Amino acid sequence: MSQLQNDTFLRALLREPTDYTPLWLMRQAGRYLPEYRATRARAGSFLDLCKNTELATEVTLQPLERYPLDAAILFSDILTVPDAMGLGLYFAEGEGPKFERPLRDEAAIRALRVPDMAKLQYVFDAVSSIRKALQGRVPLIGFSGSPFTLACYMVEGGGSDTFSKIKTLMYDRPDLMHHILAVNAEAVTQYLNTQIEAGAQAVQIFDSWGGALAYGKYQEFSLRYMQQIVAGLKRQHDGRQVPVIVFTKGGGLWLEDIANCGCDAIGLDWTVDLADARRRVGDKVALQGNLDPNALFANPKAIEGEVERLLASFGHGNGHVFNLGHGISQFTPPEHVTALVDAVHRHSRAYHAA
Repeated sequence: MSQLQNDTFLRALLREPTDYTPLWLMRQAGRYLPEYRATRARAGSFLDLCKNTELATEVTLQPLERYPLDAAILFSDILTVPDAMGLGLYFAEGEGPKFERPLRDEAAIRALRVPDMAKLQYVFDAVSSIRKALQGRVPLIGFSGSPFTLACYMVEGGGSDTFSKIKTLMYDRPDLMHHILAVNAEAVTQYLNTQIEAGAQAVQIFDSWGGALAYGKYQEFSLRYMQQIVAGLKRQHDGRQVPVIVFTKGGGLWLEDIANCGCDAIGLDWTVDLADARRRVGDKVALQGNLDPNALFANPKAIEGEVERLLASFGHGNGHVFNLGHGISQFTPPEHVTALVDAVHRHSRAYHAA
């Protein structure tokens, strides 16, 4: 593997000194880029794009050709794992992901098993291919959905506004809920470890729906299983530490608990005050975030102002990775991302000066 030329992102996650605040964007390879839309059209469908090593590599690198970002993130989807469990993932036009065979009865739940990782070989092939194509420019992030977030899709059968099916199961039959989560946690641990072996240099667990849980239920049904995954991950590979980021959207109430789960960094959504978050977690973990993705619709001067505000909120020192508080919108003007990246790299140096 090529020598890493820019390891600023990895050092920031480990709270080591950096010259500036590194930056990457959730969903940075996506529909806001015309070049992505062109490649997606060539692929035929979103799933075909995920499963085509060459095209998944191409779209992963597209934002890096356009912007001087500090990390690449594997182009894939969190639902690859339940798909490999046989739930029949498909994408309905304009409706997002759906499952043909959601978990709706006890027999189906009891039959759930950790999938053979060979069914996910296309993901690991993409990791290896992207890592090679990067030639050491920046680190590569691997990822997975959290056990609870995956369970939401597996039980609801797709996205949900109310989470009524999963929450009914959780309150009515916590034993079945824990069974799903235990299988998911083991699957995600194997999945992320295989990504690390294939070349991922950091990993992020996306707990997109953990924030929908009540206090106490979050700790029992989401955080507990992420903690189990973190404990089971390979934290050293290729002679380097492999940092782990945990991102619970809506998890700002529970930062102290998340900081105790063994992760290296916490992803923050835009509802969290960086200064307060830093005070609450102390020097236990790094922080990643947390610009409101909709701020990127504003004019470049306003974007720069928001960048300056967030950098000042975190303050001087190390352990901050700049990111959005959630994925970038498909309607974001690409030139506004240029303004964002330039502002972060330009203004953050003052906070890292000796």
